[in-house]
Amino acid sequence: MTDVLIIGAGPAGIFTALELVKLGAGKSVRLVEKGLPVEKRACPKAVTGRCVHCQPNCHITTGFSGAGAFSDGKLSLSREVGGDLPELIGGEETQRLIDYADQVYLRFGADRHVEGLGNPEAVKEIRRRAIVSGLKLVDCPIRHLGTEKAQEVYLRIERALLEAGVQIDFACDCQDLLVENGRCLGARVRRKDGVVEELRAGRTVVSVGRRGADWLEDQCRKHGIRREAGVVDIGVRVEVRNEVMERVNNVLYESKLIGYPKPFENKVRTFCQNPGGYVSQENYDGGLAVVNGHSYKEKKSDNTNLAILCSHHFRDPFDDPIAFAKKVGQLTNLLGDGRILVQRYGDILSGKRTWPHELQRSNVTPTLPDAVAGDIGSALPYRTMVNILNFIQAVDEIVPGFAGEETLLYAPEIKFYSNRVLMDEGLNSSVEGLHCLGDSSGWTRGLMMASAMGVHMARRLAGEK
Repeated sequence: MTDVLIIGAGPAGIFTALELVKLGAGKSVRLVEKGLPVEKRACPKAVTGRCVHCQPNCHITTGFSGAGAFSDGKLSLSREVGGDLPELIGGEETQRLIDYADQVYLRFGADRHVEGLGNPEAVKEIRRRAIVSGLKLVDCPIRHLGTEKAQEVYLRIERALLEAGVQIDFACDCQDLLVENGRCLGARVRRKDGVVEELRAGRTVVSVGRRGADWLEDQCRKHGIRREAGVVDIGVRVEVRNEVMERVNNVLYESKLIGYPKPFENKVRTFCQNPGGYVSQENYDGGLAVVNGHSYKEKKSDNTNLAILCSHHFRDPFDDPIAFAKKVGQLTNLLGDGRILVQRYGDILSGKRTWPHELQRSNVTPTLPDAVAGDIGSALPYRTMVNILNFIQAVDEIVPGFAGEETLLYAPEIKFYSNRVLMDEGLNSSVEGLHCLGDSSGWTRGLMMASAMGVHMARRLAGEK
């Protein structure tokens, strides 16, 4: 019997365990993770040159620290970015938790430099251009860990938890929650050797990340955990030469822009900008391949990549946006023979697909070399494509050249956090003893706010008699 069972070793789960240890709450903590320790996570693509679809789990999306350890490792230091946790626990409290979690990251070796500060006049000019183009610029200081440095930081945290006596079960896949008479009693897990075990706990914390969002949605339906269908983001990853993005990169590092382009006026936003970065592939359960972006501290490319995401908020009677997004991704994968599709912006406007030889002679060399040149417009919904294309035109007024003919668009970029678990300020779900954190809960969308949510959870648990 464990006092606190944490399912998923992403930032939310990690910071729950870390804060419980710091508070000396006297509670036994057990952390279950379907992937591997940080030091054993390695994507073979660096050697093979293409994705080999690692089994049983993708090393980029699973393992200690979740996808965070293999992403660009950006910590957004403002409560205005990274999710809707302020709606749940209040804006001021969220900011205090972010500031606290930031100090924890610094203690474990995060870079002390903060991007996006120190040039207010240049920021004003970028904001002026954004206003003229009908977009909103969101100020958000960024602490950039870098893909390789993030792994070092999380490795130190992993070791600290183990040294503090936290039991971490790796290669241990959660099959089901144990719910009886409206109370969660723990979880049923399958170990690497195939042995199935029931882990009993006083409190169960689910923090399975975007990869586990559909699993958690299934659990909500099965066990009657109150939830609501939230927003699902579908879009593309854009890649341009660094020269095009140079001013924005130098001033802000990451430009967070939001717009509602006509004619549909859906919310469209930029996300996860990586100056000198690399476009990457992530694999989810069922073989779904989605695109993402990485940015290293030391290793730099000639390009900048960022996501452009279109928000889809469905109404009754449809309440399964994750399934919708997965279907869009599967169709895109089908056209790419299981790989990521890439297309030049000019070819989209011309109504033609992109051919491999056209990429080879372009100024923008793809940093995802095994992406398949094709036609993303044949897979993404019409409404999504129109929103994205009109948004790109608006960004071009802020960043001249962004809508260049050779600008690359990769698809599919999908963010799985549309299932929102209904909870109170104490993060209590409708099932007694069950708490849901991080991106899979639908309340956060990034490393920092998920980490802050974990701190909040630990403090609530530590305060129990």
